[in-house]
Amino acid sequence: MRKAFVKTLIELAEKDDRVYLLTGDLGFHALEGFAEKFPERFLNCGVAEQNMMGVAAGLALSGKKPYVYSIVPFVTLRCLEQIRIDVCYHNLDVKIIGIGGGFSYGTLGSTHSVMEEMAILRTIPNMSVFSPADLLETEELFLKTYENKNPAYFRLSNIGQYEVYDKNPNLEIGKPNVVKDGADGVIVATGLMVSICLDIIKKIKNENNINLKLLSVHTVKPLDEKLLMEQISDFKKIFVIEEHSVIGGLGSIVAEVLADSGYGGILKRVGMDDEFLKEIGTADYLRAKHIVKKNGAIEDILNYFK
Repeated sequence: MRKAFVKTLIELAEKDDRVYLLTGDLGFHALEGFAEKFPERFLNCGVAEQNMMGVAAGLALSGKKPYVYSIVPFVTLRCLEQIRIDVCYHNLDVKIIGIGGGFSYGTLGSTHSVMEEMAILRTIPNMSVFSPADLLETEELFLKTYENKNPAYFRLSNIGQYEVYDKNPNLEIGKPNVVKDGADGVIVATGLMVSICLDIIKKIKNENNINLKLLSVHTVKPLDEKLLMEQISDFKKIFVIEEHSVIGGLGSIVAEVLADSGYGGILKRVGMDDEFLKEIGTADYLRAKHIVKKNGAIEDILNYFK
């Protein structure tokens, strides 16, 4: 996804000399294309993320369009106060790009694996939160948020080339995208879990003849709650699957919307339990242990159809 981000950012920077890219001494083998084309607009701020966010705020106050890049925990939680006060309080045009969402850096342990940042950031006024499913959603989101002047956070994966769409999805900010139609229930997902859920749906259809709908919530905030209800309220079985804490993430958002509507069906949330990651391993290993749990997600879904 970061290659799609850099490619799109270069296209924007070629047309707009206000576009800057800041990094916290990360992004090797990814950001060089931008740095070579626009050396005067590429700032390596070093391992000083609080300062980097302050620099971004200053650039935005000067009329620039800064994009701030680092690994998720370093560009969100380490500089949370600066995001909240320097950027969001002043409602500045700062775009924050967190690479390695979820278990992407699982081989580096809990310091590099964050499961709660979207829950935290979505509560900050003025902040938008995006979690694209694949390369095409990534490109679309950066192009369509370019004109927006409010703060935004993008949670990107750095593992594999997950593909959900075979052509431009033509998405709209805030509006969940229907990836697949179905009649027996609906799965709501975000980020790379959309691709994984697509495989889960195919397996359930082939082995159990249960036809599930799939929604990609690429925009966690702001979310068109009315449209979401139109897309899911007719189903008596709703499943939310995410590579994020079950507290405060997409499952909580869907639960809030359903509670306000008086929904009377079943909602099942599948995500990371309320615990720190204690194991070291690949993203696939950790996901199988904590989220999918060796077909646990499939079994959870099938249990509601017995």
